[in-house]
Amino acid sequence: MKASPKQVDVQIEETGSSKKTMNEKTDFFFGSLLVENIFPGKYKIEIKKEGYLPWQKILDVKEKEVTGIKNIILFPENKKFSVLAENLNNFWFFPDKKKIIFQEGDKEAWSLKSYDLSNNVKSHLIDSSDISAKKSDLLSLEISPDSKEVSLKATTSEGIKYFQINLEENPPALTKIKSPVVATGTGLVSEKFNNDIYSLDKEGNFLKNNEKFSNNPLAVKKDAKYVLKISSDYIFLQEDKTLYKFNFEIKSFEKLADEVNILKISPGSRALAYLSDYEVWLFFLKDKEGEPIKKTGEKIILLRLSEKIKDFYWLNEDYLILNVGNVIKVIETDNRGNVQSWDLTSLSDPKMFFNDFDKKLYVLSDKKLYRSDVLLP
Repeated sequence: MKASPKQVDVQIEETGSSKKTMNEKTDFFFGSLLVENIFPGKYKIEIKKEGYLPWQKILDVKEKEVTGIKNIILFPENKKFSVLAENLNNFWFFPDKKKIIFQEGDKEAWSLKSYDLSNNVKSHLIDSSDISAKKSDLLSLEISPDSKEVSLKATTSEGIKYFQINLEENPPALTKIKSPVVATGTGLVSEKFNNDIYSLDKEGNFLKNNEKFSNNPLAVKKDAKYVLKISSDYIFLQEDKTLYKFNFEIKSFEKLADEVNILKISPGSRALAYLSDYEVWLFFLKDKEGEPIKKTGEKIILLRLSEKIKDFYWLNEDYLILNVGNVIKVIETDNRGNVQSWDLTSLSDPKMFFNDFDKKLYVLSDKKLYRSDVLLP
């Protein structure tokens, strides 16, 4: 086994009649432990350290085989969340995850500010009065992939208006535009991967660099929302709540799951996680050699909950973070025995974002933006 932090206490207890217990500790240098010469059977493993939430699981030890439990993270018992900003309506991260845009104020008078996480500097962008002298509501905000422009959609007394903020100018320049930039062509959705452009047109044809890539067109639905997720070996298409996987052999989309709300590929592109209202599923994109062993194309249900799941993020290949009701939970992806879950915090109607740049969780609740300590070693 291997755990973080290092030098954690490990208790190994036989579940049979003997109830023999072994007490060990992971080492100082690598945080690892090897226990040898034990009889085959089921063992209850508890890993703990003062100030941290414990990890527990019942595992099988088989004859002449190694049972591995690696990449274990013990999360702090006292989860620290500090208030980064107050009086916020919303927030958006830049593509590089090093800056945030805040929407401060209320519906009558609001402003947009840029916040640099590296040097803790907040800069003014625009006020709502720059959009309209009367009341205006911000409907959407998008930051360009190169972080040079911000596109806004706002409603005013004169109707819906569109704007762009040029971040390269000092001070940032706000420009009214007639309509948002719309991609040309007949595509319902498109996605770039490894310098190739994949798209689905209105006839249901799947295209790669504007050339037909599928043999059989998909029966597209009018007014349906389409999302593409692409990895090196897989292509996924979400049509409203239906998830399809592209079969490269027959060059056609095949249904993978129904009632899918959100899907995200893991940081190392080893697995796809997708959620229904109350369930978490994993689809493995690559063989997982470390225990628990998983094969490419294997699909498992990881967790079923009684409360609706609002959103989720991958922490790393071994842990997910869920927004369930008013609780932020961390769960492991090891489905042997009982799947471990821990509550990080409870906040009113939270909106969360896990920043893989600084390994911290950001949660907006009651107009306050909270920031956690570093969650990963």
